[in-house]
Amino acid sequence: MLCPRHGAGTDPTRLVGRTISRIVASWHVCEGERSEAPLDVWLIDSEGDSTRISTGSDGCLIVESAAPHASHDMGEWGRIEVGEDLGDHPFLRHLGDTVARVSEFAVPETGRTQLEIGFGDGGRVRADCWQGDLRLTR
Repeated sequence: MLCPRHGAGTDPTRLVGRTISRIVASWHVCEGERSEAPLDVWLIDSEGDSTRISTGSDGCLIVESAAPHASHDMGEWGRIEVGEDLGDHPFLRHLGDTVARVSEFAVPETGRTQLEIGFGDGGRVRADCWQGDLRLTR
């Protein structure tokens, strides 16, 4: 799924058959308030590969091979906190589960717009870009 600005990224179907062994997320924290949803999610699988799911400035959904970055301070704009136990999101209930299927959806103008990851227990998580933010739903 080629995004004109960010390229094709990683083929997320490589996750099929792999177990999610760790989940890391980043959150924006400003004046003591944390963002409602994570900015990025990294799925670290049983092969040790890390898949980052995030949004692009053009409304695309970025899926790429990338290791989690460190937390960092942005001065008056707050801080980006990165870690495994920082907040709740739908992927957390699938820690230790095996990915059974992956579906992608795209439009020509922005590339990938939605990613759905299904697990062996019948559960799924859908990631999309909604008003510029990463949205994760069951």
